Amino acid sequence: MKLSKGANAPVPTSLLAVVVSWRSEHSVDAHALLLDGSGTVRSDRDLVFYNAPRHVSQAVTLDQEPAPRTARLSVSLPRTEADVDRIVIAGSIDGGTFRDVTGLTVMVDAVDGAVATFEVRDADAVPALMFGEFYRRDGRWRFRAVGQGWSSGLAGLVAEFGVRVDDPAEPARTTHPTDPFRVRGSARPSPAQDRRSTRPLIGAHPDPVSAPHERHDANRHPHGNDLAVDPSRGSTGPARAGRAHRPNAATTEDAVAHRFGPHDEADGGRERCTVADEHTGPDDTAPGRPRTDLLDRTAPRAQLNRPIDLTRRTPEPPPAAPPPPDPERADWYSDPEDPRRMRWWDGTEWTSAGYPRALPSDRHCARCGTPLRRKLFGGLVPCHKCAQEIEEYLTHWHTRAWRVLTTHGPRGPEWAALWAALRYQRIDADAGHLALREVALSYVERLVTFTFADGEVQHAELELFEQAVTELALDGPLIEDLRRRMHRGRTLSRLRAGDLPVIRTPGLHLDPDEKVHIDLPATQVRQLARGPKLTEGRLIGSTKKLRFVGEGTGTEMPWSRIVSVHAEQGTVVLAATSARGGATFAVADPDYVAAALEGALRVAKRLVLTPGQRDSRSIPQEVKAEVWQRDGGKCVECGDGHYLEFDHVIPLSRGGATSATNLQILCRSCNRVKGARI
Repeated sequence: MKLSKGANAPVPTSLLAVVVSWRSEHSVDAHALLLDGSGTVRSDRDLVFYNAPRHVSQAVTLDQEPAPRTARLSVSLPRTEADVDRIVIAGSIDGGTFRDVTGLTVMVDAVDGAVATFEVRDADAVPALMFGEFYRRDGRWRFRAVGQGWSSGLAGLVAEFGVRVDDPAEPARTTHPTDPFRVRGSARPSPAQDRRSTRPLIGAHPDPVSAPHERHDANRHPHGNDLAVDPSRGSTGPARAGRAHRPNAATTEDAVAHRFGPHDEADGGRERCTVADEHTGPDDTAPGRPRTDLLDRTAPRAQLNRPIDLTRRTPEPPPAAPPPPDPERADWYSDPEDPRRMRWWDGTEWTSAGYPRALPSDRHCARCGTPLRRKLFGGLVPCHKCAQEIEEYLTHWHTRAWRVLTTHGPRGPEWAALWAALRYQRIDADAGHLALREVALSYVERLVTFTFADGEVQHAELELFEQAVTELALDGPLIEDLRRRMHRGRTLSRLRAGDLPVIRTPGLHLDPDEKVHIDLPATQVRQLARGPKLTEGRLIGSTKKLRFVGEGTGTEMPWSRIVSVHAEQGTVVLAATSARGGATFAVADPDYVAAALEGALRVAKRLVLTPGQRDSRSIPQEVKAEVWQRDGGKCVECGDGHYLEFDHVIPLSRGGATSATNLQILCRSCNRVKGARI
């Protein structure tokens, strides 16, 4: 639904992504504030921004590596605490105003697509802007488009909602109402509630909402004051003496692929945050379990809501420690400083992310340490909490993995980072392979189809297939059939390239230096006026000529007279220069014989391709991709998705071109039926 300024729309109570995009060369930061019933934050931890990219409740997460010209927030409405009534989504810009930003659009995405879109067309010349807000109504969530500006920048915007900024100067006030949707009769009215707006909003509803936010360049303060950021974690918060902050354990929302964008686990968890406090370590609690002292609402509000610093800071270098045994692999290793704990190595350095080493026991969950319940008839019930988190995480990881697989293939740093993210969540690789099986099979099928598009299988393509099968842990009858097909194609390609076998033929008279490549039973087929005549005999191909020896007959054809060799409907057809010089032979394996004779012909006529030279029948990679995308990766005749082949609508032998318009995708059976008709 496209929203105008002030309009609202219902949104599902699920994991959502707020995507802010623009077209100009600006850098826009996204922020979020979680507000209670009074329209203000409960503490400075309810502000999500670049120095604090994850809310303590995991309800809002800021994407730290968004796509160019985008900013992303992951909002989990089911995880939003009960006393949060509104989630405000805002943004700020350095070195300019939002009036200069072109194509500014705010989109709310669910797993199955966009649910609300707001195009900001008439932004004021302000450095901070409130894009919209999520709010509760009748037990359900809605999103309202706002588009209200703050001339005082980010500091003024967050101050309007109760955040105390560490700045002695009083922030400038906006010319717009600070909170046009405040609940009437609130115990804490907004400081600017009585001001008048120069642009009144339409359809305003008094229900409140809240929202958190994160940023790629999260940092740690060098002295542990203000906001302390651990480069191994993805959230921050005010960290002062006596303050405790919950460590960010592995969650199912760390990476929301495709629509939800990549998150900090893609780089091995180096940008997660924790608190530098002598009273609290980064792993004082089990993964996903909040500390009770962090959620204690009995603490004085003034103590929880201390001034925060909006300036960016650089991270402290991690403490020097020896690397793990396999320093190139990002994984959990025994902490070199405390063998009782596991610590995350991101492939280049130690991070502060860690967890207590679990005792070897079958009665506790190996991932979170929770005691497992016994089944009625024996055995243990799997950990429901971990199973639910893993299932939710793999849902989004699956989409991201498919994007990496089709773009880069199962290799390279992107693929390694994908599995490092899975290890960081402490999810077994077998679960990842199982979640990827369907898309992995589709990828391998596509790989094989592209390889056979021009009938040639190179050694590098065969190695790429074997690497993909091994990396994706694929097996079964389909994979074995594809493997046989690839090895068979490689054998035929070597024969066509002139890599021919040499066999011994006792009793056959040969010319000097003549070597035989094939000697096998064959049937010569001659078309006569009264019908085809079949003659049994032997077909012999050597370096100098082609012989057929039958009962009472024989034929010799030097390679200089032969023009072409190809397999057609179970036979090998040779075209010669003279009108009656051609021949047709029925053999047991026409593809093999045709490839061997074609290779012998190329060697004799010195037509063997040099390394790097392309065959005239080869199809460019971009043409393959265009045809595959157009036909949807399925047979255009029957819609089957297995054993696919590229087919020339008009065959090359009849003048057909190697172009996207003359190519189509057919399955093996449909292609054979078409070949029989031709």
